[in-house]
Amino acid sequence: MHALPALTDDLFAPAMVPLVEDAEGGIRYWPGFVDPDTAQAWFEALHARAGWRHLQRPMYDRIVDVPRLLANYAVDALPNDLPLADMLARVQKWAPAPYSRIGMNLYRDGHDSVAMHSDKLHTLASGHPITLVSLGTPRRMLIRAKVGARETVAVDLVPGSLLRMSHASQLTHEHGIPKTRRDQAARISVVFRVRP
Repeated sequence: MHALPALTDDLFAPAMVPLVEDAEGGIRYWPGFVDPDTAQAWFEALHARAGWRHLQRPMYDRIVDVPRLLANYAVDALPNDLPLADMLARVQKWAPAPYSRIGMNLYRDGHDSVAMHSDKLHTLASGHPITLVSLGTPRRMLIRAKVGARETVAVDLVPGSLLRMSHASQLTHEHGIPKTRRDQAARISVVFRVRP
């Protein structure tokens, strides 16, 4: 895997790494989306002040804890004490879309995770990307094809990075953040979606 120039005329643009190809732009990764100081300031503000919730979900015959904390905001009602409006403006430059919701996941340590999955297409507006900004400690994301040899791509999402997944990629690939036994500090993913 190698870095390629971002699709922009800006000579100072961060490098872009293509992970999956499809007709809607596939899955693209920008490890240097924002500088480390900005990424750290965003992490600290969100970690301290976002409306984090602990959820439970039914699984088979029992109720289980969702292994991470969650927060969710409408784009037209972003709180002034969080850096979400600034994040949205910067995301729009690299992955433009009429985003309507910002969802966040707080992975408190290596025990927190999200299973391999594809985003539910009925909850997304067709043709628009799902874009996430990663903050805090790096975590490995796995991206796996659903058919054929089921090839898997592993990408370490570093703080201040941006990952854009096309709507079409949710039909062909699944993604997840596995648990790790390594000593792992907190990570936040900030996910921008267009709801129908």
